[in-house]
Amino acid sequence: MRLLVIENYPDTPLGLVGETLAARGLSATIIAAHAGDPVPETPADHAGLIVLGGEQTAVSDDAYPFLPRVCDLIRSFHDMDRPVLGICLGSQLIARAFGGENILGRPVEFGWHEVRPTSAGREDPVVSTLGARAPLFHWHSDTVSLPPEAVHLASSDQTPVQAFRVGRATYGLQFHFEAGEAVVRHWSTRFAGSIAHHAPDWPDRLESELARQGQEAARVGTSIAGAWLDLLAG
Repeated sequence: MRLLVIENYPDTPLGLVGETLAARGLSATIIAAHAGDPVPETPADHAGLIVLGGEQTAVSDDAYPFLPRVCDLIRSFHDMDRPVLGICLGSQLIARAFGGENILGRPVEFGWHEVRPTSAGREDPVVSTLGARAPLFHWHSDTVSLPPEAVHLASSDQTPVQAFRVGRATYGLQFHFEAGEAVVRHWSTRFAGSIAHHAPDWPDRLESELARQGQEAARVGTSIAGAWLDLLAG
């Protein structure tokens, strides 16, 4: 079984999702859209779609003209009842694809922060893996309004729409559940300049926050990845 993965921006690895794929013997076709790889027009034989994050907004079509094609592809997978997973920017593109509003330029939410499921989220096969609450990694300023047909699944103190579902198996997750320790350390080095603008003390905080919250975040992130992959059999 093979999945299709859209990379919208450099250095946005699958992280814990990739580890879970490998553990289950699944493979992925990775489309580096940011580097010029053409976005497929149809799902073809791919069983599911993962749309990763990025620094750009979900409506930056002039600078990233492939974004509307990603939205078309999301709808194509959805219409064929093949699971879709959008992470951070990916979730914002799902919202765009289904008529939600992209709300730009809000204060940055960065680092590990508590995410809590809604009542619907507590009953959801994927988001219920959060338990009552969980510390997940965040890095975003943009957010969305809930698309008309979506089910609201989770919130944080700063961001009301942290997770939603459209139909059976199309999920938008704003938080970076895929970001285990290796990904967070990589981003902390690779994007140190960007991080310094909104979290100048991050180098001093990283180790203590990893020790306090990293293990639980990785456990929950792996559980979310596995629960979404379970939908492929449906």
